[in-house]
Amino acid sequence: MPKTPTTTDNIKSVETAFAIMELLAESQQTGVTDIATELELAKSTVHNHLTTLKNLDYVVREGEKYRLSWRFLKLGEEIRDNHPKYRLFQRHTENLASHFEERAQFIVEENGKGVYLFRETGTHAVRTDSGVGKRIFLHSTAAGKAILAHLPESRVHDIIETWGLPPVTSYTITDREELLTELGTIKEQGCAFNREENLERLNAVGVPVRDPDGGVIGAMSVSGPSHRLKGQYFEQEIPDFLLGLANEIELNLAYPR
Repeated sequence: MPKTPTTTDNIKSVETAFAIMELLAESQQTGVTDIATELELAKSTVHNHLTTLKNLDYVVREGEKYRLSWRFLKLGEEIRDNHPKYRLFQRHTENLASHFEERAQFIVEENGKGVYLFRETGTHAVRTDSGVGKRIFLHSTAAGKAILAHLPESRVHDIIETWGLPPVTSYTITDREELLTELGTIKEQGCAFNREENLERLNAVGVPVRDPDGGVIGAMSVSGPSHRLKGQYFEQEIPDFLLGLANEIELNLAYPR
């Protein structure tokens, strides 16, 4: 059974504030009554939190409704851009999307989940909800499995214990031993495949990018409709290109100009 993340050590007021902000992010704009109903809170509690967040410029009031401010955009970009090694991945993600004319992304692992840092779309890319900043389960994506395959096994077990292996689609690997076997294969061959495991009718190829010490920085992937990403193109051409690109990036990281 997965271990449910505990809230025992959390400060309740902070937990409530973040629950309100996450709800605002999902709904884009909503009012006190709707927030109170959704989160099962007193309207006075919601109002007090919103007033504080507004005073700190994290929330904007428009009539009787509230939304998150653009301050979050600044914070997110500063976090990402203040890490020099991540800056070069934006250019490579753009080039991947252009080269394959599909969707390309770069993700990192944080607290046991994957986070999209960069995502670019080529001319034939399909629209999905995997926007920058979105958190995903690692076991159901090509990039996520590429990362898992290069983490210490004890860390992989910790992630599984915390988040479990939920079935995102009917093709998702939900058995621990089956996943560990696949991770071993990924480590040997250098790339990971997602065959409709995160979104039906969508396939993907992912490869890890490692730092000079051998640790995994993140992973790049290319994804597209299963009727286009198939056969030799899916199983050899895309992986070969991604592996070559990852090798180039790793050399640049090891021997910066």
